[in-house]
Amino acid sequence: MDNKKNNTVTSDDNSVRGEDIISGRNPVVEALRSGRNIESILVAKGEKNGSIGVIISKAKDKGIPIKEVDSKKLDILGGKNNQGIVAIASVKEYATIDDIFNLAKERNEEPFIIILDNIEDPHNLGAILRTAECTGVHGIIIPKRRAVGLTYSVGKSSAGAVEYVPVARVTNLSAAIDELKERGVWIYGADMKGQCWCQNNLRGSIALVIGSEGEGIGRLIKEKCDIMLSLPMKGKINSLNASVSAGILMYEIARQRAGIDAV
Repeated sequence: MDNKKNNTVTSDDNSVRGEDIISGRNPVVEALRSGRNIESILVAKGEKNGSIGVIISKAKDKGIPIKEVDSKKLDILGGKNNQGIVAIASVKEYATIDDIFNLAKERNEEPFIIILDNIEDPHNLGAILRTAECTGVHGIIIPKRRAVGLTYSVGKSSAGAVEYVPVARVTNLSAAIDELKERGVWIYGADMKGQCWCQNNLRGSIALVIGSEGEGIGRLIKEKCDIMLSLPMKGKINSLNASVSAGILMYEIARQRAGIDAV
């Protein structure tokens, strides 16, 4: 299969554009050597010897996740000549924390940042990106481990917002929060046991932490937060989708920053 001609390829768990798929041993080696952003590398089950073993070692040194999959999945993603290995590249280059602060400075605004703790669903990240772009967020920070990156599914779910909102991917989320605090940013976390969301002053330099739908914010990250915010739950279901919670809180922050009175 010619990847350049294949504009869209569908697997059982996500969709990827042909140009975001790197298929075959030599192409993957060259992608690693060039420093291209790789979200993950998929290898056929049992394929760990020879050149694939070398590729896996190099990828692990770079902190790139390795996933063993059925060879049929590789055939769907990378064509029949995939040689037992396929890499999924990012749809956009990652930003830095400095890039996020620089964007806020360019707009002459206090930093407004979203921190995502272990969001693994690409549709959640895409939806958060979309709302972030609409509410004036200057950037999003995600961890390298146990979190979805800028895959094609994320870009598609964001409806183009991935092109406008800087996303920084960090090795240590806790250290990144410490850096934000040193730069004068207040850290707010979303948690069921927090203070009422609408009774806090959310102006100024602010970062909002959103946790995964299943586990919420991790304990260590929660301890880094200055204030926890909660949304009232009146029904029998005791939690909201991560992107929904993020959207409500982002719009409350945007409302306060714009000086608009609540109705």
